[in-house]
Amino acid sequence: MRNLLEFLSKSGHWLLFVFLEVISLVLLFQYNSYQGSVWITSANAVTGRIYEWESAVEAFFSLTRINEGLTMRNFYLERQVDQLSRLYTEATDDTTAAERYGLKLLEQYELIPAKVVSNSLHREDNLITINRGRADGVRTDMGVACGLGVVGVVYMVSEHYSIVMPVLNVNSRVSCTIRKRGYFGYLRWSGGDPTVAYVEDIPRHAHFKRGDWVETNGYSSIFPQGVPAGKIIQVYNSSDGLSYRLKVRLATDFGNLRDVYVLSDKSIAERAGLMEAARDSLREKGR
Repeated sequence: MRNLLEFLSKSGHWLLFVFLEVISLVLLFQYNSYQGSVWITSANAVTGRIYEWESAVEAFFSLTRINEGLTMRNFYLERQVDQLSRLYTEATDDTTAAERYGLKLLEQYELIPAKVVSNSLHREDNLITINRGRADGVRTDMGVACGLGVVGVVYMVSEHYSIVMPVLNVNSRVSCTIRKRGYFGYLRWSGGDPTVAYVEDIPRHAHFKRGDWVETNGYSSIFPQGVPAGKIIQVYNSSDGLSYRLKVRLATDFGNLRDVYVLSDKSIAERAGLMEAARDSLREKGR
């Protein structure tokens, strides 16, 4: 106790100085909008870097399991592509059509690879942080996917990081269709189990069965056609009885999400310009 009192008597002025500095900084950032915005931006950058380091450590210790899963997935996809190409060739006698179609579909999109540095599963408003931002070409409303399927949509962007609203967010809506059936609805998550979501507004006259795949329909510029969303495991009536509600086992394993890619649609600027020109034309006619 005597030593403590001696220390306080000798260093008391320094402790008082530090205390007053902390108080002044709190008042500065709390009651001044400009300084507050600077602090928030700096804090976000620091937090993003910390999340990135933490994610890198976790990823290192799970590399073996991830590589095993990727190997199995690649083997399955290669066999599927070979089989489909062979069947198409037998049906059309065109040996290059499948390759041409695949290249044509992908050339519209630029893929920006990214890593997940922060993720949550058990909130209603789950968000994902990735280590790519405005400097890497990422913009809001771009689609995000992984090797297994749909992840979500870019919600907010800073210079080097982005926030993604995943399928596991009650505010998320992804336009989907039932593979080979043509009927479409909206994929949404209701909270709770992070492995299942629901497709709403499937018409009553639709024909499908459990086990059918649900995938993106390509009607928007966010996702191309055919990105897997999940597999139908249960069928319900909607609350008003006018449509079906499909319970879907999600294709993406959000609890083990590390590597993703952002989908940049190269044609979006052209389509936006065309739409704006059409609106201007309608305004001129209305005058």
